[in-house]
Amino acid sequence: MNTALIFAGGTGQRMNSRSKPKQFLELHGKPIILYTLERFEEHPEIDNIVVVCLESWINQLNTVINRYDIKKVQLITPGGDTGHESIYNGLKALEGVCRPDDIILIHDGVRPMVTRELITANINTVRKYGTAITAEPATESIISSENGDLINSVPPRSSMFTAKAPQSFYYGLIWELYQKARRDGLPTVDSAHLLSIYGKEMHMVKSSSYNIKITTPADYYIFRALYEAMENQQIFGL
Repeated sequence: MNTALIFAGGTGQRMNSRSKPKQFLELHGKPIILYTLERFEEHPEIDNIVVVCLESWINQLNTVINRYDIKKVQLITPGGDTGHESIYNGLKALEGVCRPDDIILIHDGVRPMVTRELITANINTVRKYGTAITAEPATESIISSENGDLINSVPPRSSMFTAKAPQSFYYGLIWELYQKARRDGLPTVDSAHLLSIYGKEMHMVKSSSYNIKITTPADYYIFRALYEAMENQQIFGL
């Protein structure tokens, strides 16, 4: 079984939106979270979807899911104070539902441009290697600084990548590591960071630059432009 774990527990502080979280901001009358859900809903190899959502917005999410006839969402569970806690909550909710060898694709609710090909590549890479981390080649130099002032190193750009999503694993492995991190008191930035801490082997899936995460107002306008360009290509055959 292949499960998409969509975490949408953020409040969108960097979006400067006081009225609603970023995942519920709308484009053409549809919330961003719906665009993300549709990508996994329409993929033939995704069996079900679990959403981790801000508790106060679960009713609104249910309304969206019912209105747009999203059938693969089997479970909605409240998020935590951080992305790490939200993923933990989602994985915990899958106890007794997922088998250790089920594949889990962990994805941001505000990353709506994920493609069918990228989802397929994640599933196939987990089947082959056990892990799949979506990554984009760095287009600018990456600077390492321990104190935010002095530059410690500038690694060769050719070997630098940006971690994106989905980040995909067998359920048994990723749930074991999130439980271990909780016992050890180690919050992480994302699942790739978690595997790095515990020295687990990771395999890369290459992402295009269109797989953006909507975090700031500028990201929203980029998403709108990309989405409308794709729609125009379909309409006019460009």
